[in-house]
Amino acid sequence: MGPALATRFLTGIGGLMALQLAEVPTPFFAIDEDALAENLRILGRVQAETGAKILLAQKAFSNFALYPMIGEVLAGTTASGLFEARLGHEEMGKETHIFSPAYRASEFDEILGYADHLSFNSFAQWEAFGPQALAAGKSCGLRVNPNHSTQDGGIYDPCAPGSRLGILKKDFLGKNLRGIEGLHFHTLCEQGFDALQETLNAFLDQFGEYLPLMRWLNLGGGHHITRADYDVDGLINCLQVLHRTYGVQLYLEPGEAVVLNAGTLTASVVDIVHNEMDIAILDTSAACHMPDVIEMPYRPPVLGAGNPQEKAHTYRFAGPTCLAGDVIGDYSFDAPLKPGDRLVFGDMALYTMVKTNTFNGMPLPTILTGSPSRKDWRLLRKFGYEDFKMRL
Repeated sequence: MGPALATRFLTGIGGLMALQLAEVPTPFFAIDEDALAENLRILGRVQAETGAKILLAQKAFSNFALYPMIGEVLAGTTASGLFEARLGHEEMGKETHIFSPAYRASEFDEILGYADHLSFNSFAQWEAFGPQALAAGKSCGLRVNPNHSTQDGGIYDPCAPGSRLGILKKDFLGKNLRGIEGLHFHTLCEQGFDALQETLNAFLDQFGEYLPLMRWLNLGGGHHITRADYDVDGLINCLQVLHRTYGVQLYLEPGEAVVLNAGTLTASVVDIVHNEMDIAILDTSAACHMPDVIEMPYRPPVLGAGNPQEKAHTYRFAGPTCLAGDVIGDYSFDAPLKPGDRLVFGDMALYTMVKTNTFNGMPLPTILTGSPSRKDWRLLRKFGYEDFKMRL
């Protein structure tokens, strides 16, 4: 999310949140159901105009209390393992798709009780588990790797050299595809329609010959469909042409697009220290509460903040853990910060709550959900010492 868009988003909900949530102890996540509804409206339009089915990628967002709302529009969920498959099956109850880099024999029987579609990451896995899945009446597919990266490297690039994700074209030679009903590729990460076009062309060049044998094609996730500058009309046209040409049922499985700009994380300043610059120590942690800040890395937007040196007072935001690199980023403000001040981080519904951890005994943020327009915030989860202790 660009700085201008982030500012508009945060300004739009910040005032209402300050009025409604001022008494909630920090840190806490707040899921904005109004923003979620708008994202679902856009995704619903794509489904309605193309016949494609859109699934929630639970790896990005698994707050199942919102599944009834999401399930009113989307066709189901995707999973990467047993627990996600069970959660999607039990809490949304619609189509449940699963892809795992390597299924385990000890879990496979239970997975078959939850999943409708299964994608396999190798012919060895297909040969080991495919007959069992077919006997259970499941639709089976193969995840392929077009070996064409549209990213600048990093840990979120499934087409990076040496990737374990997906079958290469050369490995299809001499293979019998009997029983395989679909192909699945996932190459994007928070990208626009141009990246999908590019990777789709690479996929069709290598694997298009197999599509006449298939019933479905899963275009994976990473599609930033609900971003303000995404070419939704281009996507709709592309999906329509793809369906007319090959006659397959199309699936997309975004995570970010479902909850983009639909959540915040509110934290407080605990102390301010100085070492070559002012450093605000917060009651939230990059390492524990928003690990993608370190892993991607990226700098999350903050309500009322500018870039370093843009405004009069610049601070580095850091967490209270003992990890020296527990740093969120550098921000500037018109007025100096002081202990007790609250800070609102934007775009915090995706890849946050699903990735929080209790390293160093760090408490987990409370989770709330509600509608700023209706002013009806509700508590979903409050965590304590036992949540830290029970994992150890």
